[in-house]
Formats: sequence, C-alpha cells, structure tokens
Amino acid sequence: MVEALVMDLKDQINLDKLPRHIAIIMDGNGRWAKKHGRPRVFGHRNGVKAVREVTEAAAELGVQFLTLYAFSTENWKRPHTEVNALMELLVDTIHREIDTLMKNNIRLEYIGDLSRLPDSTRRALLNGIELTRHNTRMTLVLALNYSARWEIVEATRRLAADVATGKLKPENINEVTVADALSTRHMPDPELLIRTSGETRLSNFLLWQVAYSEFYFTPVLWPDFRKAHLYEAILDFQKRERRFGGASA
Repeated sequence: MVEALVMDLKDQINLDKLPRHIAIIMDGNGRWAKKHGRPRVFGHRNGVKAVREVTEAAAELGVQFLTLYAFSTENWKRPHTEVNALMELLVDTIHREIDTLMKNNIRLEYIGDLSRLPDSTRRALLNGIELTRHNTRMTLVLALNYSARWEIVEATRRLAADVATGKLKPENINEVTVADALSTRHMPDPELLIRTSGETRLSNFLLWQVAYSEFYFTPVLWPDFRKAHLYEAILDFQKRERRFGGASA
C-alpha cells in the first residue's frame, strides 16, 4: 500500500521539469529523539536513513546536485558530547555509505571550512571525495562547518585581495564575480530548498544562492523524511510559476 503510494507520486513527476539542484535543511533530529524518549544523538543516528533514501531518490530521478546542511558554524555552540558524537557519526556514515555512493554513481563534495573539523572527520570526508571523484550521475554536497555569512565574508576577502594585487578593478565587481568567489561556483543555484520539522527560516544557509529558489517547508521531522516526502516537495515545486521578478505569463 505504502509502496504503491510512493510509486504513484514518483510517476506524477515531470522529469523534464526537475530542479537541477535541491538543497535541504535537515531539521528535527533532536525533537524526534525527544519524542522517543532518547538523547539527541539518537535522532542524528536515525537521520542517516533519511539521508540515504533522499540521496538515492534524487539520483534515480535525475537531479544533478543535492546539498545537505549537515553542520553549521553555529552548531559548535551545542554540548561537546553532541558535537563529538556528530563528528564520529559523520566518519562512520561516510565509511558505510561509500559503497552505496559508488553503486549509484554519486560524487561526494563539500562546502564549508574544514579547518576546524577533527582530523578523523576531515580525513574520512576527503577520502570519500577522492574515491567518488569520477562518478557522474549526481553530486552530493555536504555543507560542513558552513554558514552563508562566513561564505560571503570569505568571498569578499578574495575579491579584495584581487583588487589589492591589481587582478580586478572595483568597477568590474558584479553578481558574476561575486558568485564566482563563492564555494558553490561550480554548481547551479538551488531551484528548490526544503526544510523539515516545521521551522520556516533559512538559518544562515546559502543566502546568496537561494535568492530565487522555491521554498518548501514541511512539518515532517528529518528522521521520518522519506522518498515520498521528497516526491511531494518536487511535485509542489512543479506546480509553481517561477517569474524571477517578471510579470505572470
């Protein structure tokens, strides 16, 4: 019954109007754990299944880029035990999911500042990126120790350095040069941004890139998010008229 519903949703999707890039704020792990009377780390562990399902579903459809907000620069404020558990979980997940990424021809990449990550986490991530670098079906981007304000500040520094060395004239700075200085310069802006758990804010995620993205907010907590929920978000996206500031057709 459930499988038939999932397939029915999938069959309704117009593959010619897929978003090339979907970004997801994976929210609700802590609340999910609390509902089950368990510590927050329990929610993070159960969120891995949602990552696996959504990644496979996006690749099967033909989405080119999937960006997941895995750890923000603000998340360091959480209790040390939770942060340490998250870093260990990331290492374990990358090790366990490499075979799945290879089987599905998915390339792993990241955006964010890796310098603050523990050595074991950084090594696992870079190893996963190296092993999957020739995969071509879809790119899975993990936003780790990332925030949009950090990214924009870093881009500003790069542009200022180019001006200081004479590589760039101030009057030549425009939207293209700014976008080229961002960590997402090698990918299209997200057409669809999904946030789970019922929260309706961006939480410092891809602020430049989502200027014209369609937002989809769902009350589903991230550990409960499945293929059907992704299909529903895409179907909602495909019903919208995207005008980019222009008049309605």
